[in-house]
Amino acid sequence: MEAAAQEISNLIGREVYSKNGIFVGEVDDVQISLDNEAITGLAVSSVNSALFKGWDLNGKGILVPYRWVRAVGDIVLVNDVVERVAAKDQTDE
Repeated sequence: MEAAAQEISNLIGREVYSKNGIFVGEVDDVQISLDNEAITGLAVSSVNSALFKGWDLNGKGILVPYRWVRAVGDIVLVNDVVERVAAKDQTDE
C-alpha cells in the first residue's frame, strides 16, 4: 500500500492537459474510493480561465472523474470531454 500512496502523491502538482493539448489545470488533490481502493477523481486547481470562462469557480478548482484520464506521465492527459463540458456550459448562457 505504501507504493500506491507514493504513486498517488506523485500526481499532486502535475499539469493536466486535454488530448487536444489544451491546458486544463494542475492536480491539487486526489479523490479515492476506500471501498474499491481506487482513484475516482482528480481535484484540479489553477484551472485555465479561458477554457472555463463564465464558470463561477470562486477561486476553487474542478473535479475531473478519473475515468476521463487517458495517460499519466510527466503530465496528466485527459479526454477532450473536459473541453466539451466547458464549451457547452458557455453556450447554455
